Amino acid sequence: MNGVWITWGKHPWNTNSKGLYTLRGTVITRHGGWLHTTLRQPYEDHPMRFDQHTRPYRAVDVLRLESLLRQLTKEGRLQLLGDPEWVNRAVTSLAGGKNRWITSRALQQATARALAAASPGNP
Repeated sequence: MNGVWITWGKHPWNTNSKGLYTLRGTVITRHGGWLHTTLRQPYEDHPMRFDQHTRPYRAVDVLRLESLLRQLTKEGRLQLLGDPEWVNRAVTSLAGGKNRWITSRALQQATARALAAASPGNP
């Protein structure tokens, strides 16, 4: 377990709910979702609520964000999330693009591109 995952629904205990999606690939639930994190091992999970987005979430964007968070956790670089400029560059790189079927390889490539785009050497 890597300690980062996203679920949808009104309550944080819906941990098995990856969500229901429209034919356009957006999340159906109007209740927002939860970012779950493991703060310490073992078993200290912390859910953080999000529900203020102005438009429906696209499933592909959420999966890309989850992949980025997992990679940052794996590399021990979560402190980068405290830099608003870095986050803006990374999320801008992740967002958009085609809304299509996502494979593990496609997620890894999107994450690598976002990390490269957000690095300090890139404008």
